Amino acid sequence: MSSAQGNSRSTLDSSLSDERNAVIPTPAIMARRREEGTNTFASLDNRDLPVVREYSAGGLVFDEHDRVAIIARHSRSGHLEWCLPKGHIEQGETPDQTAVREIFEETGIQGEVIDSIATIDYWFTGDAQRIHKLVHHYALRMTGGYLTVEGDPDHEAEDTTWVKFEDLTDVLSYPNERRIVWLYAKKHRKDI
Repeated sequence: MSSAQGNSRSTLDSSLSDERNAVIPTPAIMARRREEGTNTFASLDNRDLPVVREYSAGGLVFDEHDRVAIIARHSRSGHLEWCLPKGHIEQGETPDQTAVREIFEETGIQGEVIDSIATIDYWFTGDAQRIHKLVHHYALRMTGGYLTVEGDPDHEAEDTTWVKFEDLTDVLSYPNERRIVWLYAKKHRKDI
């Protein structure tokens, strides 16, 4: 994917005219999503490692065309994966405040929370510990900004782009995030 697609500095007003000249990401040109399998659970061989809980928040930020901003980041194995923007809850923040901040940092899009979707939890193994992660997901309405990863202080987001809501389940790499999309669609009677 070229940087012109994802890191465009289009303003909200000019995004429609820029769209006619841009290559729009579709499921056909994006890397295939990760399938569910036995490797999605922490290995039982690691059960003697200490357990650490981590708390994060993020979600779906919608523009006026019902598109959702997603990010590309490298997995622990080095593969580029498309996912929802999210990050750690900082001391003194509520989960919804974290979602607003993290989405802005990783996508450049400012938003306001319009709905709580769900909290997912999963396990993974770090270098010397097992991590039990809880991620709160929200729906946000875009209030300003433009797509860019330049504001990501951790430099985890490699790229960002808009994807039609109905295409999200074909693009997102993680099964739990596809479930978030499904839950939102079911709650709001949207097609996916």
